[in-house]
Amino acid sequence: MGEKSVLMDEAAIRRALTRIAHEIIEKNKGVEDCIIVGIKTRGVYLAERLADRIEQIESVKLAVGELDITFYRDDLSHKAEDAVLRGAQIPEDVTGKTIILVDDVLFTGRTVRAALDALMDHGRPKMIQLAVLVDRGHRELPIRPDYVGKNVPTSRSEIISVLLADVDGAEEVTISQVSE
Repeated sequence: MGEKSVLMDEAAIRRALTRIAHEIIEKNKGVEDCIIVGIKTRGVYLAERLADRIEQIESVKLAVGELDITFYRDDLSHKAEDAVLRGAQIPEDVTGKTIILVDDVLFTGRTVRAALDALMDHGRPKMIQLAVLVDRGHRELPIRPDYVGKNVPTSRSEIISVLLADVDGAEEVTISQVSE
């Protein structure tokens, strides 16, 4: 792994999540009938933070769910030995609701496709919106986020890492070059 550069520090992550929270409220004209669902692992922590920000702004506590997409991935055969299903925890019926799906980094779109499949097994939402902390490009599927914390054009030889205090003990987004 090559040298790392910090793209977002703790304050930048906090500001991005606050901006996304305001955008969610504005786009949905409030948050009635909204559920925030994080894609495991880091998407869950980001979803909880977004729900907290929305509660501070709107004084409405949103339901927050967790989605494990392990067995919905199209590359499972490559990872089958390591696959451990942690399950989904969706706090209420998604049918007729607006779901805000949250992930840390959007890259090829395959994780989001798997999350959409997993979410549909829980009901038929009125609408699904996508919020990501970092969009790095290189989409392989026609998936576009509704809310983005930071757009970072990358090469395929670069790696974006989101570190969250809840999981990693640090709070930053870094980019590094993969060494040959």
